[in-house]
Amino acid sequence: MLGLDPQTIISRIIILVIAFTVHEFAHAWTANYFGDDTPRLYGRLTLNPLRHLDVMGSLLLLVAGFGWAKPVPINPYALQRRSSAAVMWVSLAGPLSNLGMAILAAIPLRFGLVPLTVNATGILPSPATFLFDFMTINLALLLFNLIPIAPLDGEKIATYFFPPSWSRTMDTIRPYGPVILLLIVFGGQMVGLNILGAIMGPPLNALSRLLIG
Repeated sequence: MLGLDPQTIISRIIILVIAFTVHEFAHAWTANYFGDDTPRLYGRLTLNPLRHLDVMGSLLLLVAGFGWAKPVPINPYALQRRSSAAVMWVSLAGPLSNLGMAILAAIPLRFGLVPLTVNATGILPSPATFLFDFMTINLALLLFNLIPIAPLDGEKIATYFFPPSWSRTMDTIRPYGPVILLLIVFGGQMVGLNILGAIMGPPLNALSRLLIG
């Protein structure tokens, strides 16, 4: 977020705190629904942001515009007693919550319920700008978390749908997932390539056009 005006910084911090909190709560609620009380025992079945935000992830968010929340702990064995697809649904719940928030933010824009002005007042941008940023950031979180690389949600979702013969390959790649993600996010920038933008840009633009026209 370096180089952005204070209004945009404050706005995006508010958006990301809401988005991270709802995302992690969705994981916790779904795990609890499938019979795993681990999130509840760890105090994660709540919409209190302080229970979900990670110190380092939040600090990095302030200085670089990229961060993360604390993953919700689950017990896969407790989940699988209810359904073989439970882990997949718990993983999918977070990205789906971001999609839901993006849709809610898009409705006033789609139907002209807020004035389409970019003039900021006070410490926040205009309602239209705030809603557009809220929609865009949640769509970005949706797409980023669906990337099938550990520790992102997409890895567990993909593992459920991939053929069993691929499981050994996924097990081999999984420990290197964080390094791969860092290379995708930061490594490309070091050589002048926006790898993450190339991956997420087209679907992000398509979803934005679908939601607000």
